[in-house]
Amino acid sequence: MSAARETNNTATLNGFHSAVNSGDLGIISKAIDEFVAPDMDFHAPVPMGATGAEALKRVWEGLLRAFPDIHVAVEETITEGDKVVSRNTVTGTHRGEYQGLSPTGKNVTYQEIFIFRFVDGRIAEIRGIVDVLAQLRQLGALPS
Repeated sequence: MSAARETNNTATLNGFHSAVNSGDLGIISKAIDEFVAPDMDFHAPVPMGATGAEALKRVWEGLLRAFPDIHVAVEETITEGDKVVSRNTVTGTHRGEYQGLSPTGKNVTYQEIFIFRFVDGRIAEIRGIVDVLAQLRQLGALPS
């Protein structure tokens, strides 16, 4: 893969992160339509009854409902071939239902790592690990 294509993939992911940090579901949905293949392979717990880009939209709908001020800070990216790895710190305030928990008003900070595979300039596959344990501990759902 050419260095130019790797640079484009990284730029696409940066554009996606900018959209999710807008806090606007309409902007996020448009970005998903633009940057994500409709039949994207999503290897993470996703809402039942949805696949591909639609599942990603539902994930962000739920996250924004629970954490309306959610912010993804990209700490590190590694690009190689058709893949971009992003290590992130996520912050937000629990203002809506999340994982069955009523809003607590508590702030959360957690880590995540995602591997994005690109095909023809669009995200075709996502594999991710999110520190849900840290989320739930900070929200008081689990002991520290």
